[in-house]
Formats: sequence, structure tokens, C-alpha cells
Amino acid sequence: MNRAKIGAIDVGTTKVCTIMGDVDSEGGLRILGVGIAPSLGLQKGMVVNADDARVAIAASVKKAESIAGYKLDSAYVGVTGRHINSVNNRGVIAVTRGDQLVRPADLKRVLQVARSVKIPADQKVLHIIPRHYAIDGQEGVKNPIGMHGFRLDVEAHIITAAIASVKNLTKCIRSLGIDIDDLVMEPLASAEAVLTEEERQNGVMLADIGGGTTDIAVFKDDTIYYTSVIPVAGQTLTRDLSVGLGLSFELAEEMKKKYGDVTPVEKGSGEFNEPLMEDGHSVSYRDLSDIIRIRIDELMRLLVLELPHSDVPTIMPSGIVLTGGASKLPGIAELAQEVTKIPVKVGTPVGLPGVSDILCDPAYATSVGLLLWKMKNKDSQTWERKSGLRRLFSNFFRFFR
Repeated sequence: MNRAKIGAIDVGTTKVCTIMGDVDSEGGLRILGVGIAPSLGLQKGMVVNADDARVAIAASVKKAESIAGYKLDSAYVGVTGRHINSVNNRGVIAVTRGDQLVRPADLKRVLQVARSVKIPADQKVLHIIPRHYAIDGQEGVKNPIGMHGFRLDVEAHIITAAIASVKNLTKCIRSLGIDIDDLVMEPLASAEAVLTEEERQNGVMLADIGGGTTDIAVFKDDTIYYTSVIPVAGQTLTRDLSVGLGLSFELAEEMKKKYGDVTPVEKGSGEFNEPLMEDGHSVSYRDLSDIIRIRIDELMRLLVLELPHSDVPTIMPSGIVLTGGASKLPGIAELAQEVTKIPVKVGTPVGLPGVSDILCDPAYATSVGLLLWKMKNKDSQTWERKSGLRRLFSNFFRFFR
């Protein structure tokens, strides 16, 4: 049985993860290689030193290739950063054929109309995702092809990205001889790895708390409702600890990973008042816990404030699913639920066949999700091919060659 090769590169602020695998004709995915390397040259999801970023990506790719036993030719790549914006926009066209039968060409045309929203000159469309269609006023149509009507409406979620930021990232990858199959906004990928169909149907927020950014995607009625990026994440917390406790950034990061805990502790307990020792430095466990708790509390409030709708329980009754490396802090789900007053849990990618043991960790939700995005959207992909819009977005891809 022939198996098609597939790859993904997640270039994060703290790590670069490359995954190589293959897929059979029935859609069965198998992981063949995983390469993880410390990230260099990135801040809050954006390249700030191309040479350093290239070195880090190359190290990750080389590790994955050595395990898989072949060269990575192309990959799906995650994109994040505060430069990403999104908006919902509506498009409408007339179905002018005599039989009033909606065809694929009509979907392309109505999405082109929806895309005609004004965006800054330094940005281009990254994704245009149909949320739902309407035919002659009948709302909630998921797939109108083959249906009859005079008027076709679409509500689409449009995500844009800064040309310069994406160009810097893609140049680093292309300079290694790796082609880019597609660019995917990272929370959309992470959602594929950790959300259930029921959560996406009922209404849920995915918050991927990485090193440099917290990426948000809200789903409702099994379609995207809202996306955003907050420049507050794991490294922000480490910086607070470094300043507040008088530690180097590296030591603060080590102590955060080793002792960080936002679980409420009885103030009078001996454990809470016990000093912590690391590399000859002594810090108060109380101070460490207080700084972490205050910052996580603030982040959870920012998540709710980011929503364009104030009636949070109605929009997302399934609550919030946290993922990403910083979501592994003990007690974070309990604190988040206390702050937001809605259900909160931590989402972890499920195991995949092959050499994937290390990927069963919230820190690799985006990495795994990039492959799953390809698997679940193989017939209607992202900005390059979504709903037959390959030609519409071909000019966008030229910016990154």
C-alpha cells in the first residue's frame, strides 16, 4: 500500500518541533520522525533574528530526518503573532443559471465577495473559512452544492497576517530546501488535536498558552466563531518571576517548571512558607506562588475580555480548553474556572501510531494539530486551496518565495 509523506514544522518562541509521517489511502496517519530543538531568534511568535531562527529550525528538522530515515521536502507550518487579525464578513451573489442549481463555481464566487473586506496594505489573507451559507434566506446551510435557489449568502471568518512577518518565517524554512505546503494559524491547528466534536458544536474556547503568545480560537455550531492572539504567555510569567524574585531569566524558568503551582494553598501551612533552594539561590515559595497566581489570574481575565460577546456562558457552554506548554502548571484549570466561572480543562493530544510518545503533551498540541488539520481538511484546505480559491491566493504565496 502506497503511503503519502507528510510533515509539519511548529516554530515557537521557546522550541521548534518538526514532525514527519505518512498517510495511507484510508487516511491512517503514522508518525515516523520527531525533532525538537530550543528556539532561537523569535519573540512572541515572530522572527527577530533570521540567522538564529534558521539554525534552530535546521536542528529540529535534522533530528526528525535522522529518526524518519529520509529528507523532509515540504511541510505544513504554523503561524502566530500579534500581527494576526480576524473578522467575520458576509458575501452574497445571485445564482443566474436557468436551473438555479448551486455549483462549486458559485461557492468560489461568493467567497470572493466575502473576501472583499478592507484590510491594511501590509497584510494579506491567511485563511478564509466559510462559517455557514444561506439559500434564499434559509440560514444554517453547511454545503449548498446541488441545492436550488436564486440567492446564495455566506458568512466567512477571514484571518489576515502581516506580509513581512510571514515572509521572514517562510524564508527561514525555504532556505533549508523545504517547501511549504500550507500556512495554518496555530490555534486552528491546536484545536484539531485537543477539542472534541461535541465541544466544537456546543461552543468552546481553545486557549493555547505557549512561550510568547496565547492563541485563541472560539468554536460554535462546529465552525469557527472568533480567533485572536494575546502577547502574554509562559515567558511573560518567567519574566515576572525573574524581576520579582531577583533571579536570572534562566533560573526563573527552571524554578517555574520545577516548583510552579497555582493550586490554592493554606496560608498558614509550613509548606507554603518553606524557602526553595536552587543553584545556591533561596526564594520564598509564597512569593513564587503569588507571582504565578497573579499572572495566571490576569491571563484568564484577558481571555474573557477578548471575546466580542459578553454572554460567555451562552457562547461557549463547554467552557475553555487550555493547552500549550504553560497549561501544564498544576492547578491552572482550577484557578481558571474560579476566575471565569465556566468549566475549564487542560487538553492533551491523543496518541498517534508510530514514534509519537513524546507528543502526548499539551506543549505539542500545535505540532500534532498541523498534521491533523491536513487530514481533516484534505478536501477543503486553507488559504492556498480552501473552497477552490487556489488562484485567488496564489499572489499571496509569491510574497514568500
